[in-house]
Amino acid sequence: MKTFTEATALVAGDGALEADLDPQWAVGDKLHGGYIMALLGRAVARSAELPHLVSMSATFLRPPAPGRATVTVEPLRSGRTAGMFRARLEQEGVPCAEALVTQGVLDDAAPWWGRAKPPALPPEEECMRLPSEAPGSPFPVPLLDLVEHRLDPACLGFAVGRPAQDGRTAGWLRLTGGDDWDPLSLLIATDPAPPISLTLGVTGWAPTLSLTAYVRRLPAPGPLRFVMTSSEITSGRMDEVVEVWDSADTLVAQATQLAAVRV
Repeated sequence: MKTFTEATALVAGDGALEADLDPQWAVGDKLHGGYIMALLGRAVARSAELPHLVSMSATFLRPPAPGRATVTVEPLRSGRTAGMFRARLEQEGVPCAEALVTQGVLDDAAPWWGRAKPPALPPEEECMRLPSEAPGSPFPVPLLDLVEHRLDPACLGFAVGRPAQDGRTAGWLRLTGGDDWDPLSLLIATDPAPPISLTLGVTGWAPTLSLTAYVRRLPAPGPLRFVMTSSEITSGRMDEVVEVWDSADTLVAQATQLAAVRV
């Protein structure tokens, strides 16, 4: 079992960076969107002058298979406080994901202004850990062996045949390998499980079409809390908005995604 750092490692290749896509960072047989974004972010960091990823807007063109892939990075702008890049992941010459990435400098200071409030959740040990292979699930979720998801019991009606209608999930996240969260692994947290569609009783894969994530500050050590909501499922598509909070009650990441859903 590879750690997050090992699973997102890159080596220099012939005109591009080479990655070995790890099958464990997957939902069913599809690699997790946040994992793919983290690979793109790590590729950008190798050439960026500024140290931290602060935003990424990714478009997912087709799901890559586990195994060899290449990542190319194109610098777009280099500034004193922000650098912009375009990154693309390809497999056998076919583009699978492309992202616009902004690099900057993050700190752990309190916000100058803010109105967001951390979610009120039961203690971590009172929340249910999602298994990677749940009875009745249409497919296994290997990601859940690597990123511990503990859901607020109030969000678990779907697991006992009582789908909710509020379009909300919340819970705790922890990397099982003992690593602390960092700006790249926070991209995993901006795409938590399960999708809102499942809590509404819609089973099956909900592939991400596009996801924009903001990393707001350096996270404190310890677990994360997240809240994810959706406003509407229409025309076979679903929005999901995520806030991620660290153990010091500070907002460390936000994301908005559009996913496909078969109702």
